[in-house]
Amino acid sequence: MRRFVFGSTLAALGLALLLLWSAEAAEGVRHGLGICAEVIIPSLFPFFVLGSSIMELGIPQRASRALSGVMSKLFGVPGAGAAAFLMGVMGGYPLGASAAADMCERGVISREECSHLLGFCNNSGPAFLVGAAGAGVFGSVRAGLVLYACHVLAALTSGVIMRGRTVGTSSATGAVPEVQPGALARAVTASVWNILKVCGFVVLFSALVAALDASGMLSRISGELSIHTGLELGAARALATGFFEIGGGISALRSCSHTRANFALCALIIGWGGLSVHMQTAAATVAVKPSAARLTAGRLLSAALSAAYAYCTYFLAF
Repeated sequence: MRRFVFGSTLAALGLALLLLWSAEAAEGVRHGLGICAEVIIPSLFPFFVLGSSIMELGIPQRASRALSGVMSKLFGVPGAGAAAFLMGVMGGYPLGASAAADMCERGVISREECSHLLGFCNNSGPAFLVGAAGAGVFGSVRAGLVLYACHVLAALTSGVIMRGRTVGTSSATGAVPEVQPGALARAVTASVWNILKVCGFVVLFSALVAALDASGMLSRISGELSIHTGLELGAARALATGFFEIGGGISALRSCSHTRANFALCALIIGWGGLSVHMQTAAATVAVKPSAARLTAGRLLSAALSAAYAYCTYFLAF
């Protein structure tokens, strides 16, 4: 009943925002579609195809035995989990989560192991961190590389802290499959569907954030955050926007000064990912029904660690 009331309230609020500020919401849709065309599809789609091809070829099962020692000792998951982690840190949100869910559906890992893996394998990729955050916000590729290193280190640390209770031997069979004809065609078809789901959430949240901004609510939230946190107003606006959508939050940081605090804030927003990324992850993993609490805890922990690492390594970025 509580979920129904909460969900209904949010739906009613969203509908009111879209109806009252429909022109601004439409502009947000156009902005979201532009992000999809210019950033999301070019950077994610090839990795989706690669990830699906890796699954079709049975590479995680083949790598599981070789990597089981390291993965079980550090993270409490089977060696096949390394594939999901690598896809996550190479391709970006929500590729790591999608890879983990795919392995669970194929029987490579169990549902419990998948939940453990999702706590740290779903991360932003180097294209966004170096391009949009480093060069785009701070005018420095070097800053982007430092942010990327902090992000990966935070993911690894989160994985150790949230370590599963398994001993590296999956309860799933994980038999190496025979490569079937049409593997590439299936990989492309699955990737098209996955990229459409990602773009759908990006467009939706772009519209909602635009309507929220037009209503004045975003400005009021930003003002309160600035007062209570001591952040400059532009940084507070970036934090408020980034709570909902990562791209808008990072873009809002472009007008802010290049301080240590804002560098850490950038890492915090990327580590959190925004509600848009959380919804993308939920859509990518709906078939395996992972623990929502564990997913949220993983993102919060990764965000906090990313910010802490970025704050400490600020001197390396500039």
